[in-house]
Amino acid sequence: MPVNDGQPRMIDTQPELDAFVTRLTAADSIGCDTEFVRTQTYWPHLCLVQIAIGTEFACVDVLADLDVTGFRRALLEHRAPIVLHAVKQDLEAWFATWHELPAAVFDIQIGAGLLGLHPQIGYANLVRELLGVELDKGQTQTDWSRRPLTPAQLRYAIDDVAYLHALHDLVSERLKACGRYEWALADSAALVDVSLYDTSPDEAWRRLSGVVYLPVDVQARIRALAAWREARAKQSDRPRQWILGDKALMQIGRANPRDVSDLRRIEDLPEAVARKQGDKILQAIRATADDLAQGRLDVAQVPVPALPDKAHLRRLSGIVRETAKELDIAPELLATRRDIAGIASGDTDGRALTGWRRDVIGERLLAAC
Repeated sequence: MPVNDGQPRMIDTQPELDAFVTRLTAADSIGCDTEFVRTQTYWPHLCLVQIAIGTEFACVDVLADLDVTGFRRALLEHRAPIVLHAVKQDLEAWFATWHELPAAVFDIQIGAGLLGLHPQIGYANLVRELLGVELDKGQTQTDWSRRPLTPAQLRYAIDDVAYLHALHDLVSERLKACGRYEWALADSAALVDVSLYDTSPDEAWRRLSGVVYLPVDVQARIRALAAWREARAKQSDRPRQWILGDKALMQIGRANPRDVSDLRRIEDLPEAVARKQGDKILQAIRATADDLAQGRLDVAQVPVPALPDKAHLRRLSGIVRETAKELDIAPELLATRRDIAGIASGDTDGRALTGWRRDVIGERLLAAC
């Protein structure tokens, strides 16, 4: 069992990093975690990458003046899935910094959920549950962009990878014993998808619910405003809600303001946004009107689907709960309420009807329909 009882190691010079990369390249298994900051920015700003190889643990200071080309290549070309816990935020920070993703990962949290533990179990709770080790979580509010980091902060960071190999060995062994290891690999692989971490401005409207059910002209304005907001948020590296809130965006799309005075009457639009960005917002709306008039937009209103029969939804939910009970896992790992409602409405592309879930629960739900 790895124990981090020595001085935590910070790699912030090129000779140290080059020597570490040599060992990293030869490693059979790599455990990884990241620390980043994202309180006032669009992109998460990567500050630290923690690595576990065998019984060696190190923090790579990505804010230092280092050439990390070899380090990145060693991670990208690693022959086995890199082991992480709750990987999605780490991959987002990774992509935001390096514009690339590792070839394969194994998410310990996903594996634990498929063994019957809570699907969102935290790392410290998982270490306690499976390894009987209590971790000190006293540095959760650390600003990881500040230097120097204290020994306590570095120990905290190292702890986040020190037990990954032990967890992976235990979780993998149990998953293989019950025939679910490939399930965990498949669900982990689904998270190595660039589209999850880099929203195209033209696709940004999909983050807003119910847009496709609105009239075509309203839809077109909302799509244009969402694209403008996404592009501006990326360019300025500011949270999209700081640029224009969701409620205000939807209200503008419905109101179709003609001038700044109309904008100022939008209930949830701050006066400062109307004053500073009003011309840009109106410009996007006018351009959309021209595109609609010239037939340049491929936008259609989708009929609002009829609500599924409640009794039928209860039957489908009961099948999911029954199957989950048989497997001793949380029902939402098989199918969420949204998945169930989609199947009841005739959707054949939902998560419950793809991959291993189709065999385990999807076919049973289709048969019940």
